[in-house]
Amino acid sequence: MREFERKQLLERIEREGATIGANIPERITVQGEDIDLQEFVFEIRRRETVPAGERERVERAKKNLRRERLQRKQQIEDEETPISFEEGEELAKSIIGIDRALNALEQLGGADIESEAQAKEAADRKRWMKFLQKALGHNDDDSGVGVGRGRSR
Repeated sequence: MREFERKQLLERIEREGATIGANIPERITVQGEDIDLQEFVFEIRRRETVPAGERERVERAKKNLRRERLQRKQQIEDEETPISFEEGEELAKSIIGIDRALNALEQLGGADIESEAQAKEAADRKRWMKFLQKALGHNDDDSGVGVGRGRSR
C-alpha cells in the first residue's frame, strides 16, 4: 500500500460521522474469539436498561472492542508490515463497524451514568449537611431550631 492510500484510510476511520450508514459486523473475531457482534448489540439494546448482571459483560465487550479497534488501526499505520490497499480497506471497514457497535453500546449507559451522578451528588449534599450540623452543634433530634445552648425554652 502506498503512503497516500494509508493516510486516506486512516483519515476515513477517524472522520466524524464515519459510522453513519455503516453496519455492525454480523460476526467478528475480537481478541482471538469469534463473536456474533450484531446479535450481541441488538440483544443488549432491546432492553430498556442493562441488568446489573449484564453490565460487566457489556463493559468487558466494549473494552475488548476498543482494544481490537486499536490493533486493527495499528495494522494500517504500520509501514513495516506490508498489506495491500484492499486488505487496508477491509480493516478500515471493520474498524468503522466496530465503532458503530461501540457507539450503540455507549448509548446504553447514558441514563445510568446520569442517575448515578445525581445519586452521588445527593449523597455528597447529605454528608455535607450532616457535617455542618455536627460542626455547628445541632443534633438531628433537636426540635428547638434556633434555640442556642444553655438557654431555656
